[in-house]
Amino acid sequence: MTVQESVGAGVLAPARPEVEVYDFQRPTTLAREQSRALSVAFETFARQWGTQLTAMTRTLSSAVLDTVTMQRYDDYAAALPDTTAMVLCDVEDHLARAVIEFPTATGLSWVGRMLGGTGALEAPTRGFTAIEQTIIRRLVDYVIEDLKYSLGSLLPAELSVDTIHYNAQVAQAAATADFMLVAQFTVIVAEDRSTASIAIPADAMLPHLTPLGAIRPQGARPDPTRVQLDTVPVAVSLQLQPAIVGPADILGLVEGDLIALPHPQHRPLNVAVDGHVVARAAVGANGSRLACVVVDLEESK
Repeated sequence: MTVQESVGAGVLAPARPEVEVYDFQRPTTLAREQSRALSVAFETFARQWGTQLTAMTRTLSSAVLDTVTMQRYDDYAAALPDTTAMVLCDVEDHLARAVIEFPTATGLSWVGRMLGGTGALEAPTRGFTAIEQTIIRRLVDYVIEDLKYSLGSLLPAELSVDTIHYNAQVAQAAATADFMLVAQFTVIVAEDRSTASIAIPADAMLPHLTPLGAIRPQGARPDPTRVQLDTVPVAVSLQLQPAIVGPADILGLVEGDLIALPHPQHRPLNVAVDGHVVARAAVGANGSRLACVVVDLEESK
């Protein structure tokens, strides 16, 4: 009996397996080393974002990294809420754009707190007004600054705010098949908890990750000088960015005078050893004592 006769007799012919073409130059998953490097960078960004929100909203805030994945843009957009704030950002030398996404109600809460309100969360059925968009753009500019600072060499391309959309199906940041590196965050401002995400074109970052297969040499003899220096005690201080003033300003100081410091409110403080800045840190606590949480290391000159 032929295959056609079998089909005609009610016997189903074996289905052909679906074969998907795999592009080894554009893998669909992150290697362990890549995932670890991205997680460290985005965790640094999350700490800085929390510090920035605390300064901008004058309310204790924090941001926690939940996951870092690589997804096709259509899968990322399909998983977003029906209505959400999507800030599209141009990526230098790339057609696909980055996305900074957060609930619209959360954005309005931030704006309300920045303007002196209570920031009570509501379920808005509208987009941002012109004034609200201006404030949101300013806030996102600081987010981009912290993102670039945290990712460092992983994202050499410049980012700039383009437009704000409220529907993932309308906001076409990239082609549906383009891969995006997606970082999901939990953002907490006072008692308000929300979920936010940042999606960056994978082509803008993957080429700058540590090459796979780079193995650190084993069995190398330690440097004896480094071994001795590791045991030398040093004094560590947490500092604001210093201001340059003249002797006349110092000699003329009286009680109540103000000295403007060039340290931005949303930036971490400097960790210095013998006057040399070696890291950046946010103020924290360890039991009943003050402490600092290192959020970034100063690159060696």
